[in-house]
Amino acid sequence: MSVRILLTVACLSTVALAEKPTISYTPTSSGEEDRPVMTRIVAGAQGTDYAFKLDFDKIPWGADCKTHCANATLFIDADNNKATGLKLADDKAAETGADLVITIQGTRTLDEGTHKPILKVKLSAYSETATSVEEAEQIAELDPVNDSERVLSSDTSVYLLIDGNAGNIPTGKMMRVIYHPPGSKPLSGTAKGLASPTSQRVELFKDGKLTNPVVKKKSVYEKF
Repeated sequence: MSVRILLTVACLSTVALAEKPTISYTPTSSGEEDRPVMTRIVAGAQGTDYAFKLDFDKIPWGADCKTHCANATLFIDADNNKATGLKLADDKAAETGADLVITIQGTRTLDEGTHKPILKVKLSAYSETATSVEEAEQIAELDPVNDSERVLSSDTSVYLLIDGNAGNIPTGKMMRVIYHPPGSKPLSGTAKGLASPTSQRVELFKDGKLTNPVVKKKSVYEKF
């Protein structure tokens, strides 16, 4: 594993250690035909990125889940303000005010004539004129192969670093995360936003402990 990926893992793991779960959910059932659902969501700001650790009740992608892999969606109200972003007719709806949509999909891709499992993370943003959840405009699609510094998966967990500058979405000291589990009411929780005074603190692991290292020149990392 390269130094870049190790540092990314450290940054993402920091969020999971430092923050309490933003959302916790216990599925009523989990049969073989049920898609993986998120049971624990940890969100926070990591520099200029939104960082997430998403725990599923079973492995969200790969050969084992076949055609019943994860297809989960998170709505992010980046400034915790229902007056910006998505404007549903019901201003009390959980998704009202969402600025960003993150969809996590376990799917398959055709590679040299062979279908291979892959994890895709689709990012979409709402404009100020959006009035339905379907009006989000896709701005990026990430996967662990081409975006290994932003998308990582380990067992039943998925780690994400989402560029806070993507989609020209607003920022605030707090953000709101909304998750609507299948067959359940929507759940929401708040976490530190990009404008939080502590969001600029970068913490890495060193010898198994958290530290705040001196910023090094980019050329040091570009060697790897």
